Amino acid sequence: MPSRLRLSFLILSSSLLLSACGTSLHQAPVEDRNPQPPKAAAATPAPAASAAAEVKPPPGAENAGKPGYYTVKPGDALIRVALDNGQSWRDVAKWNNLDNPNRIEVGQVLRVVPPGVDAGGTTARPIASAPKIESRPLDAKPPVASASAASAAATAAPSKEAPKEVAKESASDDDGLAWGWPVSHPVTAGFDEQRNKGLDFAGKPGDPVLAVADGRVVYAGSGLRGYGNLVIIKHNNTYLTAYAHNRAMLVEQDQVVRKGQRIAEMGSTESDTVKLHFEVRKLGKPVDPAKLLPAR
Repeated sequence: MPSRLRLSFLILSSSLLLSACGTSLHQAPVEDRNPQPPKAAAATPAPAASAAAEVKPPPGAENAGKPGYYTVKPGDALIRVALDNGQSWRDVAKWNNLDNPNRIEVGQVLRVVPPGVDAGGTTARPIASAPKIESRPLDAKPPVASASAASAAATAAPSKEAPKEVAKESASDDDGLAWGWPVSHPVTAGFDEQRNKGLDFAGKPGDPVLAVADGRVVYAGSGLRGYGNLVIIKHNNTYLTAYAHNRAMLVEQDQVVRKGQRIAEMGSTESDTVKLHFEVRKLGKPVDPAKLLPAR
């Protein structure tokens, strides 16, 4: 190849090489394939839904702690609340407008005294004690009343109609209950305020259980845990009696019963042995039945 031609070829090759190297020094523009949206101004946080919908207090919460009201605790049932306050569960449901007596919530406050009754001033009247007997020798003559005492007695003597009114009041008096025994069997476990809130009687299945006084059945069922088939009788505004673990219940709710009437048969529901567990509640508080039942 001629030298001039070779020189031209070398010059041309060098130019092309320099051109290629110069091109590689310039970066192509970068395309952002994940563009970030422009930052918006900080928005004011919306109020939380829980704040908008405030938590409602339990029904009756405004009466918490007042006399005549009870605050429901975990595990409570309306039957238990009524029994512990000396009331019928139906009355308690009515006083509190409960559509479903089986649904009460923890913290709910229930009225447990009749409307219009001042629970703070309610007191239990004691059972009337037996009249004091004056002792004197058999041959002694009764003291002669003085003239002034005889005159005062004559002046204060009521008319013949008055004793009838007094007798009528006494018959409806809370202290005028005539008590009897629920069974003829001996007591096998006595009253203990902490461990046994009544008396226990052993017996055979089917032995009769009797009402201890006149009254009205306010519960007959098995909804109170630990009592099995249970009958509760309300005798007046002061006293309730309860008869538990029955094999069969022979009375219905709201039925009027008389002292000595057969109301159930002894059994062993929710009990290891056949027995009657018997309680007396005075204004809802368990009391020793042995102090009320007659001697035998």
